[in-house]
Amino acid sequence: YLGMCSKDLGADVVLCWPTTELAVMGPEGAAPIIYRKELEKAENAEELLQEKIKEYREKFANPYRAAEHLHVDDVINPAETRLMLIDALETTITKTEERPKKKHGVMPT
Repeated sequence: YLGMCSKDLGADVVLCWPTTELAVMGPEGAAPIIYRKELEKAENAEELLQEKIKEYREKFANPYRAAEHLHVDDVINPAETRLMLIDALETTITKTEERPKKKHGVMPT
């Protein structure tokens, strides 16, 4: 998401399905790192890890959370994808973008 086409990179419209997982790192990779100390102390670390993965997914990696923070424009039903894309293209068809005269945005020093 962040590297492909995010609002921060200048995307005009960002749409997500309800199953979208938005995160720099997925819950399965992030939870063991974030909750490492708790997991080391836990009697049943695997069970706690699964709870923490679920908690991370609900708190951070879901599209509704991203929509609350305006990182995505809408969470749509997959069946509506075609219509929403057509609408987005029609909305931006007259958009003009002034580009810088430089060939490269960041020049090496």
